[in-house]
Amino acid sequence: MTADTWSERAQLYVDSDSHRAGADLDLILEWAQGAETALDVASGGGHVARRLREVGIETVSSDPAAGMKPGVICRAEELPFATGSFDLVACRIAPHHFSDIARAVSEMARVSRDLVLIVDTVNMGEAVEQAEKLRDPLHVRNYSEEEWRKFCAGTGLEIEELLVLPRESDLAVWLSRTGCEGERAARVVELLGERAEGGRLRLDLIAIKARKKDAGSR
Repeated sequence: MTADTWSERAQLYVDSDSHRAGADLDLILEWAQGAETALDVASGGGHVARRLREVGIETVSSDPAAGMKPGVICRAEELPFATGSFDLVACRIAPHHFSDIARAVSEMARVSRDLVLIVDTVNMGEAVEQAEKLRDPLHVRNYSEEEWRKFCAGTGLEIEELLVLPRESDLAVWLSRTGCEGERAARVVELLGERAEGGRLRLDLIAIKARKKDAGSR
C-alpha cells in the first residue's frame, strides 16, 4: 500500500520546485565529479538522476513505487545489484521514509565502489518530528548528525564532508502534497512554530559525502 501511495504522489514530486532544484542538488553534482556510473536510490521525481545524466554520468534510478517510473523498482533496504556496481550511490530527501535506515545505508555502501552521497532533512527536535508524522503518516524519522555518523561508521564509510544547509519552501504546497488540510494542517503549523511563518517553511538539510574505507582516492 505504501508504494501505491507514492505512485499516486509521483507527479507532485516531478513538478515540485523544492525537489527539482536547490543548493543541495548542486552540491551532489559537485561531489559526483569524476564518477562514470551512479545509482540514484529512492529516486522519486528523478531529479538527481536527471542532473547526473546531464553531466555525462551513466545513472540507474531506483524506487519502490512503479508510478515514479524508476529504472529499477526496489526498496533501499534491498538493492538488487552486485557489490561495487557503481562509482557512487546517491540518495536525496528520502531516508526519513525508510523502514530500516541502517540496512538501507549498508546496502548503499555495499553497491558503491567509492562514494555514497546522502541528503535528507536533519532532526530538529520532537515537535518537528510530530509535525512531519502528522503531515505525512509515511514519515518514519529524521536523524541527527550524530546518528548519521553512526550509520556511516557502521557500514565502513568514512565521512569526508558533512554540511547542514538551510532549505526554504512554500508551506501550502508542502502541506497539500500529502493532502494535509484543515485542523490537521493547523496543528502541523502550530508544532512547527517559527519554522512555518509567512507562508514559508524552513527545514534544514544534512548533506553527507562519504567514501568507502577501501576505496582509492580520486
